Amino acid sequence: MNVLIIEDESLAANRLEKLIKKYDNKISVLAKLVSVKETLKWFENNSAPDLIFMDIKLEDGSCFKIFESIKIKAPVIFTTAFQDYMINAFKVNSIDYLLKPINFEELSQSISKFKELQIHYNSQVGELKKLMEILRPSEVAYKNHFLLTIGHKVKTFGIEEIAYFYFDEKTTFIVSEDNQRYPIDYSLDRLTECLNPSLFFRINRQFIIKMSSIENISIHPKSRFLLTLKPKIDKDVIVSGYRYAAFKNWLDS
Repeated sequence: MNVLIIEDESLAANRLEKLIKKYDNKISVLAKLVSVKETLKWFENNSAPDLIFMDIKLEDGSCFKIFESIKIKAPVIFTTAFQDYMINAFKVNSIDYLLKPINFEELSQSISKFKELQIHYNSQVGELKKLMEILRPSEVAYKNHFLLTIGHKVKTFGIEEIAYFYFDEKTTFIVSEDNQRYPIDYSLDRLTECLNPSLFFRINRQFIIKMSSIENISIHPKSRFLLTLKPKIDKDVIVSGYRYAAFKNWLDS
């Protein structure tokens, strides 16, 4: 059995690996990863493991960012320090949960439970998604429109009117489908949090695009894509290598 450990505390990761080997020294730990970024990069170059042990709070943010960027096909056992009421919510689901500090008895029970459910895992995916919603922090509702001040006038842009956003010379711009461009008082990081990810995707540090704004996709060196957008823009629009796999999944979702 191949497992992956995603844990930003090195001592906790090493201890978990020792406990796993104590349970069964034939289990192979493929890697110990510390961040969302490192995990996404690992999945770009490796096949899914049989089982993932995953901490919820990682070096660069919540582990749920991983699920939002790529499709995780392997079952997950969360390792975290959440309060008891969250543990109770988790226990009704098929994939287990380990509370830090992890002890060998609970680890053994979790792996044994996984083995018993492995054959039936595909039917349990819906339950895992429900669990993620329970554990996910409260989020701001996705924006349906943006209010802009243009000179002495106020204009509202609905999401359906927007083609893409881009950042240039320390300013974020909103571009409408009819090629109107206006500065907007949002960073791309903030926009990423408040835009519906099924409609918009951040392809690099400069662009967030809507799927309908893509006119053409060309293969670019070093496993990247070169996009032609509509309305056109006098800039190279390249999907970064870091976002390449997630972008393909987004197009195929």
